[in-house]
Amino acid sequence: MFEYQFTDYLLLFLFGNFAGFINVVAGGGSTLTLPFLILMGMDTSVANGTNRIGILTQTMAASLSFRKSNFKDTNLSFKLAMLTVPGAILGAFYSTKIEEESFQLIVVIVMVGVAISLFFPKSKKKEYVDTIKKLPIIAYPLMLLLGFYAGFIQVGIGFLIIAILNAVLNLNIKRVNMHKVFIVFINTIPTLIIFIITDNVDWVTGIILSIGASLGAWWSAKLSLKMDEKFVRLMLFIAITAMAIKLLSKMGIL
Repeated sequence: MFEYQFTDYLLLFLFGNFAGFINVVAGGGSTLTLPFLILMGMDTSVANGTNRIGILTQTMAASLSFRKSNFKDTNLSFKLAMLTVPGAILGAFYSTKIEEESFQLIVVIVMVGVAISLFFPKSKKKEYVDTIKKLPIIAYPLMLLLGFYAGFIQVGIGFLIIAILNAVLNLNIKRVNMHKVFIVFINTIPTLIIFIITDNVDWVTGIILSIGASLGAWWSAKLSLKMDEKFVRLMLFIAITAMAIKLLSKMGIL
């Protein structure tokens, strides 16, 4: 769909490595990859669809890793994930219809929100639980909204899922991460299908970016244990800010 030079693909691969590294040590990889694809010249709908390839492969790998470690809560994970699916389908469909500049502006606004959230103090609440038997009523509309957001833009969805599962379900943070990757994996499947049907996926670009991100996540796993999370979050903040400025410049606002 897009014809790039070898250096462009090399840049995609290297940037995928960086995004995968960021995802492991701080989260928010899509906050970088989606605007990066847009800045490379992709239409926003194609960039949005192409970005889902890496999301699908990474969350599938993470989900399998949790299950291999016998760290799972299948019933709750599946229930939460399925609650997001209708919203994800609607969000993906709507994202293919929105105007280019409007979508880019939404991306910038979300990026600014994510950048600011990086410096929010973490909750010191200790009374977390590993699972729950019954979802509170408020969880149903919230999961539907999360699904719509995931289908529409995806950027920062991990932070939102963590915040809601912590606040509403009071789940242990390790359990939250386990549920998070499964939720995103499940709702990415119909979302990606919609982008494929509407011809909004560049497979070559998506696969290269995905391989780079997977390798970045792999090599950073051990390194992340030695790195200061505050420093990594500062790196992410700088990268997000730079990309937001670039997007605003591309739109002629700056």
